[in-house]
Amino acid sequence: MNLDNKQLLWMYKTMVTIRGFEEKAFDLFKRGLVRGSIHFYIGEEAMATGACAAIKPEDAITATHRGHGQCIAKGAKVDLMLAELLGKVTGYCKGKGGSMHIADVDHGILGANGIVGGGIPLATGAALAFKVQKVPKVCLCFFGDGASNQGVLLESANLAAIWKLPVVYVCENNQYGLSMCVKDSVACPNIADRAVAFGMPGVVVDGNDPIAVYEAVSAAVERARAGDGPTFIEGKTYRWMGHFSGDADVYRSKEEKEEWKKKDPIARFEKMLTERGLLNEGKVKTFRQGVDMELEEAEKFAIESPDPGPETLLTDIYA
Repeated sequence: MNLDNKQLLWMYKTMVTIRGFEEKAFDLFKRGLVRGSIHFYIGEEAMATGACAAIKPEDAITATHRGHGQCIAKGAKVDLMLAELLGKVTGYCKGKGGSMHIADVDHGILGANGIVGGGIPLATGAALAFKVQKVPKVCLCFFGDGASNQGVLLESANLAAIWKLPVVYVCENNQYGLSMCVKDSVACPNIADRAVAFGMPGVVVDGNDPIAVYEAVSAAVERARAGDGPTFIEGKTYRWMGHFSGDADVYRSKEEKEEWKKKDPIARFEKMLTERGLLNEGKVKTFRQGVDMELEEAEKFAIESPDPGPETLLTDIYA
């Protein structure tokens, strides 16, 4: 591990921010301020944090329909994200995209996506552009276990391997695609086992360990920058909440959920940093208070921001 103390503490704050953001978003949803549903990232914070810690600001990502954590880890601002969730003009997409379509192209966030697997060809295309332009950039492609069964992954990964594109496929296996357990939708023990058929390395990591994720993605990014092509990384993790904000979540047992919560990525990382002397009770309290204050200010900004006017109804339409 070549992470210094500053980076480790950044990872901790990022994970705490992601969870706090999701809790804030759920509160706003319950208060009737968010239209539509939300797909929460609680429980998966280590995946986005560890992966994005391994890339540079100029690199890019494509996020998923459960993309809040991925966007925050890449540097998205929580006030603009909350404004987007509330449909305000100050949001990242002027209030027209909502929870599943947050994007900030100038900072390498090429867009979250409401289509299952929709970001896979976008990330592959971005990687092709980087290679054609001869710029040393890499694109991380986040997707879930459900998206791993989409045909577009085969098509994209095949071309990426042939052309040795600088893309890293990051599969967040949270065990369920909506209500279907991955054991019922994937026959092989690990989704990353499929990588050999794509012609690229396949790596399986503990998706609740940000250090393990960081190390795997760092190696893949280094390989991509060297011109050796893509890597397929599978992180085994778990979403604590239902598939979306209105999901009754009756298909998972209480025992299963409690067992995974014992592997809480934030609690585990906090314990590790405490043992290393980087955190103590006072510092943890300070970190959490800082995040709470940031999110309170973001909520105030979002609520007080104006709604889009009717004159904007037909603007920003590209198709």
